[in-house]
Formats: sequence, C-alpha cells, structure tokens
Amino acid sequence: MGIAKTEIFTEAQNEIALFAKAFGHPARVAILQHLFKINTCVCGDLVSEIGLAQPTISQHLKELKQLGLIKGNVEGTSVCYCINPDVWSKMKQIMTEFLDQDLCDNGSCC
Repeated sequence: MGIAKTEIFTEAQNEIALFAKAFGHPARVAILQHLFKINTCVCGDLVSEIGLAQPTISQHLKELKQLGLIKGNVEGTSVCYCINPDVWSKMKQIMTEFLDQDLCDNGSCC
C-alpha cells in the first residue's frame, strides 16, 4: 500500500478529506443521524438501532471520535456518545465553503 503523502497538501485539503471520511460509510452516517435525532447522549443502544455487531459499531464510533465529530464520556461500564457541537460547526463551515464552489460557465471545457 502506498503512502498517503498528506504533507504535500494544504491543511484545508487534509481537513476536507478527513471530514469527508466520516460520510464514507453508511454506518457512520446512520450513527450521526441517530445522535441528532435523539438529541442527547446515547449509551449502548446503537447496536439495536443500527443493526450491526458491537465490534463494528465500536470501530465506527472510534473513527467518528478521532475526527472529533462525536465525544464520549464513561458512565459506569459504558461509554456515552453525543455530537461535538464545536467540531460539527467547524466541519459544516469547511465543507460548505468547499461545496459552494461553482464553475464559471465559460464554455471552454470539454
């Protein structure tokens, strides 16, 4: 497998790629949607809600937490997760700026 060479790209390009990774799997999208829907921390009921095995859910939660889109805290023997509003707002701003780019209609493209 090749090296990603992320150091040759700008910080903004790397941030866009990392945030886009969060939406790269439907399970992560489903987890985020569920957290928004319940609008509170969730402790352990994601397996029944999403329909995947616990280790799979845990891996997706780990990815989302590494990106900072969710945060978790330990309550007894379980970890409770919720949306991290600061990082979510930052991600929305960065992605909106990127997605709001439009092509100039100069007719010179193929």
